[in-house]
Amino acid sequence: MDTRLLCTFATLARTGNFTATAAELHLAQSTVTVHIRALEKELGARLFDRLPRGAVLTDTGRRLLADAEAVLEAEARLRATAAAHDGGPVTGRVVLGAGETLCAARLPGVVAALSRAQPELEIELHPTGTADAVDGLRAGRLDLALLLEERAEYADLSAERLGTEPLALVAAPGHPLASADGPPADWADLARQHFFLHEQGCSYSDRLARDLLAVAGARPRLTRFGSIEAARSCVTAGLGLTLLPRVTVVEALGAGRLAEVPGPAFPDVPVQLVRARRRWRSPAVRAVTAELVRQFAAA
Repeated sequence: MDTRLLCTFATLARTGNFTATAAELHLAQSTVTVHIRALEKELGARLFDRLPRGAVLTDTGRRLLADAEAVLEAEARLRATAAAHDGGPVTGRVVLGAGETLCAARLPGVVAALSRAQPELEIELHPTGTADAVDGLRAGRLDLALLLEERAEYADLSAERLGTEPLALVAAPGHPLASADGPPADWADLARQHFFLHEQGCSYSDRLARDLLAVAGARPRLTRFGSIEAARSCVTAGLGLTLLPRVTVVEALGAGRLAEVPGPAFPDVPVQLVRARRRWRSPAVRAVTAELVRQFAAA
């Protein structure tokens, strides 16, 4: 069996889209269609339903996907062993999922360093929340994930703590609680404010929301956004407060567009590197892991 057909099958199963599959594999869309039809003919089974929203695996396709990925992984191991024996460069593609903060502030340096050291290694970044990252690791859509979580305890996943991200409670410079002359804000003060927070599932935002709602007689206004930029923009406009990783507001603090609010201390958020326990760690995955560890240690 031509493993190129299996590669196209596995990629289409992950993307659910013929155009995206063609772009990722550097093929014509018609070639993707030919590959899938050839594989379906060889196996004697329909693997996808072609629906208006995209290509969806049939029951047979779902059953065969794990075996197809196992064959592709075995092929990758053989190629990696041969390359290592020949002293060749690290090659392959690593799909890395991470939250918006890490994708914007931490990972560009990692990608740049790897592109210099391993120019044949391809890294694909996927901005994602914790729940989607865990699903992606389990489904094989992601090779690695970075999570801003206190704990990442899953029976089928392994987690390595790389470092921490400090948090900052901020408001517009003219906000009453941002004055350096007054006393630090306490939880009763904060519970009367309007907060613009990252979406539900964000560990530090969820913790702050719980703490605010636990204050006796609390009536905080909580607005959640799927984008850190949206929350930060509302606060910069003077509409309320937010709690965000310091790295995402350090420029605005330095430029005077935001001010830090004196108040309760918020613990740093751990950065966890997570992967599926039973998946083989290719040389490409090991190279990305090593660079992540190095960069976060330096930070």
